[in-house]
Amino acid sequence: MGRMIDISLLLRTGMPVWPGSPGLRLAPLAEMGKGDPINVSRLDLEVHTGTHVDAPRHFFPEGGTAERLDLNVLVGPAQVAYLPAIQAITGDDLQELELPPDTERLLLRTRNSELWAQGEQTFREDFVALTLDAARWVVDRRIRLLGIDYLSVQRFGDDPETHRVLLSADIILLEGLDLSRVEAGQYELLCLPLRLAGAEAAPARAVLRPYQASNPASP
Repeated sequence: MGRMIDISLLLRTGMPVWPGSPGLRLAPLAEMGKGDPINVSRLDLEVHTGTHVDAPRHFFPEGGTAERLDLNVLVGPAQVAYLPAIQAITGDDLQELELPPDTERLLLRTRNSELWAQGEQTFREDFVALTLDAARWVVDRRIRLLGIDYLSVQRFGDDPETHRVLLSADIILLEGLDLSRVEAGQYELLCLPLRLAGAEAAPARAVLRPYQASNPASP
């Protein structure tokens, strides 16, 4: 099966979140240490916290919601590309990657991942993300899933058109990845978001494992 690499962020109180988000709160409802027969916790979580997927409803009032995302797109071969020395991802940057022509799932590792590896505690406005022309490149290449190693595929302060271009093409956006332990190359992606009815996004657990193409049937 191959060694799995967890590329999900650890969900914890105080983790970096988008400005204005309440983030995450985990609180006990019952505690054995206080005499209760069991331990039970309550989780309050904004759905864009940590590793999550965006559905079209995020920017389109009548767009599809999280529970309708295609699991066949969320699981399968994925190309991890490493862009270590750029401030913004342009269409030219993506073109220079010379991706395999059949790439349908693209995960972008940038200097953002080093922030997670270093245990960054605060939100960084200077994170690396896509420009509008890069979003159009992704659509033109018929990518079906795009992943990025920070909380948004869109640069902080940009207008929402980058998101709109991608989501209007039904591209699943996988945001908040930690790719610090992942080398560039081909992997198998397994990403399962929570099945939240009517939500515009959903937290997800995402892992990679070495890709092995199916062997042809023996004669």
